[in-house]
Amino acid sequence: MTRTSDTSPVELHYEDGTVRLPELDPATAESIRRTVSDSELERDPRTDGWRVPAFRYAALRRGLAALETDSEADSAVAIDDRVLDLPALSASGPGSGSDSASDSGSDSNPVLHSAYELRAYQREALTDWLETDRWADVPPPGDDDPLARARAPAGVLELPTGSGKTVIALTAIERLAVPTLVVVPTIDLLEQWERELEREFNCPIGRFGGGEQRLEPITVSTYDSAYLKADAVGDRFGLVVFDEVHHLGGEGYREIARLLAAPARLGLTATFERPDEAHEIVAEIVGPLVHRVAVDELAGDHLAAYDLKRLEVSLTPAERAEYDENQQLFADYLARSNIRMQSGSDYQELVKRSGNDPEAREALLARQRAREIARGSEAKLDALQGILDDHRDDRIIIFTAYNDLAYDVSERFLVPTITHQTGAAERREILKRFRDGTYSRIATSNVLDEGVDVPDANVAVVLSGSGSEREFTQRLGRVLRPKSDGSRALLYEVISSETGEENVAERRR
Repeated sequence: MTRTSDTSPVELHYEDGTVRLPELDPATAESIRRTVSDSELERDPRTDGWRVPAFRYAALRRGLAALETDSEADSAVAIDDRVLDLPALSASGPGSGSDSASDSGSDSNPVLHSAYELRAYQREALTDWLETDRWADVPPPGDDDPLARARAPAGVLELPTGSGKTVIALTAIERLAVPTLVVVPTIDLLEQWERELEREFNCPIGRFGGGEQRLEPITVSTYDSAYLKADAVGDRFGLVVFDEVHHLGGEGYREIARLLAAPARLGLTATFERPDEAHEIVAEIVGPLVHRVAVDELAGDHLAAYDLKRLEVSLTPAERAEYDENQQLFADYLARSNIRMQSGSDYQELVKRSGNDPEAREALLARQRAREIARGSEAKLDALQGILDDHRDDRIIIFTAYNDLAYDVSERFLVPTITHQTGAAERREILKRFRDGTYSRIATSNVLDEGVDVPDANVAVVLSGSGSEREFTQRLGRVLRPKSDGSRALLYEVISSETGEENVAERRR
């Protein structure tokens, strides 16, 4: 894309996770500084030019567009944008410009069409995201230019588990009709997305992860593989979809978004905010939270109506004595060492001290023993027995935060269990049998909280967990799929009374 000018056009190139610019005159450099921070506009000594992080490409391009269209001849700047290398795609959905939904296109030029009909709340979420387009007022280049269809909406959608976030993303891919990278946290989700994309768009789907490295205009990748590949393929996609986008807050994973030049960015999650405030980083590199739908807004209509029951159980006298002894040992050490345990940094300080302080180590072990007693008390398992007896005809998922408790449940109640140690083939077989009714109950330690296509259940039992609102929302979502008979879903929390579990349960609510 080049505009006639008395000076050479400003060429933009993608290189190793950055956008490279040539030497700039002072006025152009000042304009760029207004769109990216001084710390992100860096000198490139090899070329005597400049570089900005690739994720700033959309903002940079918008800022330069203002100079490109300046009506005053002495300040107009020609732009030669060579950042994105996008093969042509087309769409057959509403507003796509294609007249036929039946044209399947070729493998090299697929026509994207999603057969899904969005529900009203899904349309509202998609519309709010599309309206964030940072290039809405940037004049498009000629029709033969690879940027002719590229747009730059950017933001995060927060909707409950089971509400159809994937459907919204598929429609977004169709609507933008540009090469797209979908990034997911697990191999299970990778395979689910690959199947869904193939079924919906009827074209080859690329894959990074699970032993495969195959690039296509529509590609799905795990976060781990994207972390390794992003700088090499950062110019190949106009849209990136981050499923379970809260993972991007991690120190390493956030580099994925920084290295990609994709101007359009869509984040999907059931709970955007992170306890460590890293959602602010996600907002910077993907986009802000632009639409939120709470569970209660959909329950009864698009999700099953639900009830929550909290069962408080008492420790046995022996368990209570041992719990109190360990808690006191832990509390005494905190008092002596002036650690208040009010934040994650306080806990990290305690862990650091335990490396060379025997008393700190003993305090940590005492805290762990107390928690083990509370989370695996005999009364909890008795309460679970009562729940299973009361729901003999229901489909039940039992959640724990720890493998040992999951295996205890499996052994005592003869319930199939899925943990991080369960192989992929065995996991698929257990879920298949749960889906077809061979199994009516399964237990798990965290691995089904997200990223797995879990068959419908109508009762969930939380035997142990963290104080994370995200974890609680995802577990609730596992039983909130719409029920054909209109029945209500039910979530049980089983808590050891007068222990730290009471505070944990309050935090996650």
